[in-house]
Amino acid sequence: MRTVQATVTAPRPRPAGAFLPASAVPPRQDAALAAGLAALASAIAVTVGSGRHPDALGWTLLLVLHVPLAWRRRAPLAALAIMIPLIAFYHQQDFNHSAPTAASMVVLYTVAVSSGPRRTAVIGCAVIALMLLLKIRHGMAGLAVSFQISGWIISMLVLGGYIRVYRENAAAALERAERAERTREEEARRRVAEERLRVARDLHDLLAHSITLIGVRTSVAAHVLATDPERLDRAAVARALDDIAETCRTARGELRTTLDVLRDPDSPDSRGPLPGLPGLADLARATAGAEVDLTVTAGEVPPAVGAAAYRIVQEALTNAVRHGGREDLTVRVRVDETDGALRVRVSDDGVGAGAGARTGEGAGAGYAGRAGDADSAGKAEDGTPGTPGAPGYGLLGMRERARSVGGTVTAGPRTDAPGFEVMAVLPLGGTA
Repeated sequence: MRTVQATVTAPRPRPAGAFLPASAVPPRQDAALAAGLAALASAIAVTVGSGRHPDALGWTLLLVLHVPLAWRRRAPLAALAIMIPLIAFYHQQDFNHSAPTAASMVVLYTVAVSSGPRRTAVIGCAVIALMLLLKIRHGMAGLAVSFQISGWIISMLVLGGYIRVYRENAAAALERAERAERTREEEARRRVAEERLRVARDLHDLLAHSITLIGVRTSVAAHVLATDPERLDRAAVARALDDIAETCRTARGELRTTLDVLRDPDSPDSRGPLPGLPGLADLARATAGAEVDLTVTAGEVPPAVGAAAYRIVQEALTNAVRHGGREDLTVRVRVDETDGALRVRVSDDGVGAGAGARTGEGAGAGYAGRAGDADSAGKAEDGTPGTPGAPGYGLLGMRERARSVGGTVTAGPRTDAPGFEVMAVLPLGGTA
C-alpha cells in the first residue's frame, strides 16, 4: 500500500486594502485629520453653537460628511462635491450650525491649494451663493450670519491660493537652482576639457619641435664623426652638441611652464608669457636642418593671435625639417597684416610631398601623408614602425590654434613649385 504525503500551505494573510486600488486607500495623515475633525465636531455639537442638538439623522450626517476628508488631497473636487450637499442638508435641518464649520473650511482650503485662481473663484462664488439661499429665510439675522461665514470662506480660499503660489514659486526656484548647478557642472567639465586640449597642444608643439631639432643635430654630429674619423671636425661636433644642449634647455623651460598650469591653475602667472611674433626670429635661428627665410611685416597684434601664429609657424617648420627630404632645404616664412587679419604663409622646396599627397582631396588629405606627426611618416619618433599614411595631430593642432582666434588654416602641396605650403588667416579681433 502506497502512502501519499501532501503538504498544505496556508494562504498568506493579505494586507489591508490589498484588493483595493491605490487611490481607494486614504493616506494616513488625511484619515487621521478626518477622524480628528469628526471628534471635534461631535464635541461642538453638544456644547456650543446655535441650533438644536443632533438626533440620529444629525449624527449620521455629521459623521458621514467628514469621511470624504480622508481623500481630500487625492480628489479635492470630489470631496467638495460630496460634502457640500451633506452640509447643506445638515444646516437645513437646523442642527448645531457650528459643528461642521471646521470640515467646511478644510475642504475649501484644499480646493484652493490644488486648483487654479479661476476655478477657486468660481467655487467660492458658488458656495457663497448656496449659503445665502440657505440663510435668506432667516431674514436680517441670517444675512448678518451670512456675511460672517462669507468672510471665513474667502479667507480660506485666499489662504489656499497663497500657499499654492508659494509652493509653485518654491518649486520653480528649486528647479532653477538645480538647472544652474547642472550648468555649472557642465561649464566646469567644458573648461577642464578645453584646458586639457590646450595643454595637449602645447606639449605636442613643444616636444615635436624640440625632438625633431635634436634628431637633426644628432644626425649632423653622427655624420661628422663617421665621415672621416682621422680628420675629425671637432668644431662642428661641438657646435652640434651645443645646439642640442640649448634645445634641451629651451624645451625644459617651456615644459616646466606648461606643467605649472597643471600644478597651480589658479595662479595668474601660471601660464607664463605667451609666445608671439617677436619670438619667430629665435625660432627661425634655432631650426636646424633647413635655411629659414623669415619676413615679418606685421605690427603689434593681440597676444592670442600672436601665440597662434607662433605655434602654427613652429609646427610648419617642424614638419618641413622632418619630411623635407633635402639637405639644402629652404623654408620661407611670410607674416603680414592685411585687411584686418594676420596672414601666415610657410612654404618649402622639399620633396617629402609625394604623388599621393599631391593628388589628395583637400588640405587634410594632402597633409596627412606628410605633416601629421611621426606616425604619418611611417615611423614613430623612436624609429619604430608606425602606421604609414595615418594622419597625426599636426594639421589638427594648427586648425585648433587658428579656430581658437576665429581663423582658418589650409595646407597642401605647392602648385607653383615642388614642396609644401601652409597658409593661415587669423583675424586680429580674435581672442583666446
